[in-house]
Amino acid sequence: MLAKLLSMENQEVGRRERKKQQTRQLISDVATGLFMERGFDQVTVAEVAKAADVAVQTVFNHFPTKEDLLFDEDAWWLGPVRAIREADPGAGVIEVLEQYYLDELRMRLRSEHLVTWKAFARTIEESPALLARRRKNAEEMEVLMVQALQDRYPQLDPLGARVIAAQYQAAQKVLEAEFARVLPEQPQASHVARYEEAMEEAADVVFGALKHGWRG
Repeated sequence: MLAKLLSMENQEVGRRERKKQQTRQLISDVATGLFMERGFDQVTVAEVAKAADVAVQTVFNHFPTKEDLLFDEDAWWLGPVRAIREADPGAGVIEVLEQYYLDELRMRLRSEHLVTWKAFARTIEESPALLARRRKNAEEMEVLMVQALQDRYPQLDPLGARVIAAQYQAAQKVLEAEFARVLPEQPQASHVARYEEAMEEAADVVFGALKHGWRG
């Protein structure tokens, strides 16, 4: 009897969690659509709640700040930190970061959201609040990378760890700008291989400079 009751309780918890996740995803999707259509600063949280048919408090229960509504995916600034911490013993740090970047690039190019990537990027670029949030996230990434580098590569001194973290952030910024240049306004699934090739060439140049120094 006890086992049956525990099973029923676990099932109920599972249903609540699924419902919670579905609500979170709905709010995020509605908010992102409104932000890309009208601009982040022109849409209120109340309008998001109304469009998603939920209470304003429900929005804040899932997303502590308005900016979180747009930056709702797995924290991008934590990815490089995980890559460093999970690196194979003896793996070169720049090679690890390059492979992480390429893996993320390939996932992005095959994502269903690729067609709206430019509109999403513009939404961020046109909002001072979102730009400030992105800078804050990038700064957090640098701090966490320094700690991860020193833990994973004890032979690195603090200055070297800070340089590598700063260089990766700069490399990421340069490659994001190149991605925006390579990707057309309406990207086609049939052309993904072409976009990927162009970005792999760009990554080779950028990470090559990090590994060997700029050779002019």
